[in-house]
Amino acid sequence: MWDGLITRLKGKPRTQQPLPEPDEQLALGALLVRVAKSDREYHVTEIGEIDKILSNSFNINAVEAAKMRATCEKLEAQAPGTPDFALLIREHVDYAHRLEMVNALWKVILADGRDTPEEDAALHEIEGHLGIAPADSPAP
Repeated sequence: MWDGLITRLKGKPRTQQPLPEPDEQLALGALLVRVAKSDREYHVTEIGEIDKILSNSFNINAVEAAKMRATCEKLEAQAPGTPDFALLIREHVDYAHRLEMVNALWKVILADGRDTPEEDAALHEIEGHLGIAPADSPAP
């Protein structure tokens, strides 16, 4: 504990744990974060919705969901483009469950009470990469 505090006070960078290789769960989390940030605002309501979705989707508690979201935020910030995450999901998740994921993305978009054109565009881009038919989209 003291070593970490002294290191921070001296301004020495902490060694960071390497990020895990994304799997379909982390890819979904990263896409949830990406769509929430697509309007350049990341509200606490969106963060709460992401945590709830991760908890319900993967049967984990709130603390585990928050930790997973934090990892997903780092992956999203450092990761390649949306198509890579979507391809990982498309290869491992059937259509019905991908459609559930798109509905979860839509919930995140609506969590802050606003639906912006940037968020809609991000959602439709993700849907396309996931292979979701436009007629199945929850967004207008």
